[in-house]
Amino acid sequence: MTPGPGRGTRGVLAAVTALGAVGVLGVLAALRSSAGPQPSPSPSRPRPGPRAVPGSHRPTPGDAGHTGPEPTPGPERPRPAGARPDTEEQAQPRATATATATASAGAQAGRRARPAGSATPTPDAAPAAAARGGRLRAWAELLRISALFTVPGDALAGAACAGLRPNRGTALAVGASLCLYEAGMALNDWADRDEDAVERPHRPLPSGRISPPAALTAAGALTAAGLALAARAGRAPLAVATALAATVWSYDLHLKHTQAGPAAMASARTLDLLLGATATRPTALRPALPHATLLGAHTYAITSVSRHETQGGSTRAPLAALATALAITAATTRPRTRPSPTPGARTGARTGAGTGTGAGSSAAAPPERPRGQLAPRLRGTEGLAPVAAGLAATAYARTTLTPFLHAALNPSAPLTERAVGAGIRAMIPLQAALAARSGAPGTGLAVLALVPVARRLARKVSPT
Repeated sequence: MTPGPGRGTRGVLAAVTALGAVGVLGVLAALRSSAGPQPSPSPSRPRPGPRAVPGSHRPTPGDAGHTGPEPTPGPERPRPAGARPDTEEQAQPRATATATATASAGAQAGRRARPAGSATPTPDAAPAAAARGGRLRAWAELLRISALFTVPGDALAGAACAGLRPNRGTALAVGASLCLYEAGMALNDWADRDEDAVERPHRPLPSGRISPPAALTAAGALTAAGLALAARAGRAPLAVATALAATVWSYDLHLKHTQAGPAAMASARTLDLLLGATATRPTALRPALPHATLLGAHTYAITSVSRHETQGGSTRAPLAALATALAITAATTRPRTRPSPTPGARTGARTGAGTGTGAGSSAAAPPERPRGQLAPRLRGTEGLAPVAAGLAATAYARTTLTPFLHAALNPSAPLTERAVGAGIRAMIPLQAALAARSGAPGTGLAVLALVPVARRLARKVSPT
């Protein structure tokens, strides 16, 4: 028998969650290894001898074998009140023990640095490990992996907003979105390498940790991979993904520094949600459009603020973003109006009454739902959906309102950059609210669970 839609939903969500968990563990391991192991002390380096203990025996001109001038006494170490000074018999064994311990430590370090039967020290592996960790961290900064968790929710929210359960097409859309998003990140730094050399010299390309040809090659390869995954989902997803890729490349190469920049970025996020909807079902473009517009409005506000994050000085953009966040919060907390019955269902009811089927027409089964369509009443989640939507909308408001207000009151570069980072992280609770409001509270709560992971990773790698 073919597994039911519920099993398919749980399978796709479990696969996406597992991929995310593996990615997080790999990223954290790479970041921890960036420091590398601490190098052990070289056995060939001479070690300083033991320091003389104040009060110990010193050679005097009357001692045998002494030919030099009398040494100058060193500073006395402070002693507790009432303590007696060391006698010569007490100080001499202490100096001998210190010298013995130092020599033993040097011998043990030499044995660790030399393999058995070798007379020469082995090359230290710490520089190579540190270099590998540095390259991994450079690519993590280039691709802004802390913002990567804002991407899967687009496809999942698109499927839920269209009234569909996630399926194989949704999983392919998630993969395509991740590839196209990271392609845009690499292309963004390649296009801004001259500007970053002045304003952000610590970025991977200006600092020389990654070469510009490598970043451009990565952008092209990731774009091709994203289009290939979208093609596996169908013609409609491929058409949306092609428009999305064209928007990303146009924004990074030209539109970013024009007045059309925020609108282009908003279009990219809108298309990303529609990619998930059409990959789940090709005819789901229109039902997902209202919620895709809300996501695009939030993206437009963040992009407008980000144009001033390096220098600050703009109060209008944070105020507009604050107003947009308030409007989106109000929209996501309102219950969504149920769609009216389909024309086919009304036609069938009238036909049954006109053919004289009588009571049999009223007892007839309702029209069959498309495979994968949500049925909240049957699943018993209709009461849970508003709760999950309200929880996600509250998380969205808490993430965005305070940073936007601070940036509006004090439009300095640090506060503006903090507001941009908060707006990027707020994508996740917004996606969760859109999914739960569409009758998929399970999907919404699963997306909302990515918030602490993204926040924790943002402390290691900046999302801006």
